[in-house]
Amino acid sequence: MSTDSNISEVLQVRRTKLQELREKGRDPFIIENYNVTHFSEDIIEQFDTMEGKEISIAGRIMAKRQMGKASFIDIQDKLGRIQCYVRKDALGDEEYDYFITYDIGDILGIKGVVFKTKHGETSVKVSELLLLSKSLQVLPEKWHGLKDTDLRYRQRHVDLIVNPSVKNTFILRSKMLKEVKVFLDDRDYIEVDTPILSPIAGGASARPFVTHHNTLDIDMYLRIANELYLKRLIVGGFDRVYEMGRMFRNEGMSIKHNPEYTAIELYQAYADYEDMMELTESLISQVAEKTLGKMKINYQGKEIDLTPPWKRMSMEDAVKEYVGVDFSIIQTDEEAIAIAKERHIQDADKMTRGFVINALFEEYCEEKLVQPIFITHHPVEISPLAKKDPEDPRRTKRFEAFINTWEIANAFSELNDPIDQKERFEQQLEQREAGDEEAQMMDEDFVKALEVGLPPTGGLGIGIDRVVMLLTDSPSIRDVILFPTMKPID
Repeated sequence: MSTDSNISEVLQVRRTKLQELREKGRDPFIIENYNVTHFSEDIIEQFDTMEGKEISIAGRIMAKRQMGKASFIDIQDKLGRIQCYVRKDALGDEEYDYFITYDIGDILGIKGVVFKTKHGETSVKVSELLLLSKSLQVLPEKWHGLKDTDLRYRQRHVDLIVNPSVKNTFILRSKMLKEVKVFLDDRDYIEVDTPILSPIAGGASARPFVTHHNTLDIDMYLRIANELYLKRLIVGGFDRVYEMGRMFRNEGMSIKHNPEYTAIELYQAYADYEDMMELTESLISQVAEKTLGKMKINYQGKEIDLTPPWKRMSMEDAVKEYVGVDFSIIQTDEEAIAIAKERHIQDADKMTRGFVINALFEEYCEEKLVQPIFITHHPVEISPLAKKDPEDPRRTKRFEAFINTWEIANAFSELNDPIDQKERFEQQLEQREAGDEEAQMMDEDFVKALEVGLPPTGGLGIGIDRVVMLLTDSPSIRDVILFPTMKPID
């Protein structure tokens, strides 16, 4: 008989058991609630005060060892597992006969007394037992042994049941997000909500997801960033705002990229990108300290020190150090294009000096940036929302924070000149017309908002999923997103 046939037979046995229970008036699915008084880990940790106490627990059967008129089962609840000792003479013949038919994965409500076995294991001596839900599927015995690792992401509910470390990762993620909010709340930031659907995909250079609004009969876009709405709020008189939520980018998937991901953007009036640097290093290091108890972390065998202050380096200086090309003496687009061709940069003929600097940085420098570092003064061509550097208008007051070679944060001294902003949007439109689907769209309403008057403002965006990856030592972004995007199974 094939493996598939064996599995089908096992599943049918479980359905038959359920049918027999229903015929005898013991349908578990009609039960609506159960009074839980204690949880596994608390009972184990507080045994000295719990011994002999009658308690009520509920959870899933994860192991079962039957020995005639007595059995041991392991029950898993939200905090962990605890052993339960089930005796026929305690339950009664009829209830014990029902109990021995229960399967791994079934959910039970249990009443009993806390004690320790002769082997010293904290356990519950069961006096009452109730089947609360019948599992009609079979849990894998060795989940980590499966060759198809994608199955863990596709069936996250099972992954969480059989892999306690996975659940712990998401509990830690929740604590980290809470600490981010506490940090910003303590600095008088106000949390706000902005649209996810918009008639314009603005605020970043990325390819959007497109949908259609039937009533208005217009195409709309899932947001790629919430920047332009948040800056409108600064115009309106909010001095410090932030929003943490989902962003959507119709781009490739990798261990660092998921089409929908969590980011936080924040804006502070009367601040600049230097202020945003201090905020970034303080926020990430303090979240690590609060949730992990340390600022020096280990990520996939590499020690990374998050302790402020972080190193600062301009993009041109990074290219000079890691590529050996000094752009202080390369002034024209033609000279820059020649360098790009020598370094095998694709589509070099279409680039300007600023695009070449960025291309060389991405190709040769990012892979060197393991310890936290702020890369500053990006070319104006790739920074349509950032203020120009008065000392060199080809550069901007912008930074990206890198850790473990990944971009973690992006920030500007925000461009608040409406005339300059409109010109930058027009340049982006030219790039779109030339075939760049990631170039930004014109947003006339945002330009009008700037005309009302945006004070000097510092803005910052942080990729939350990547920060969580680092702090939980997770090798893939799919390990920190409960339900990552997956290719459909044919």
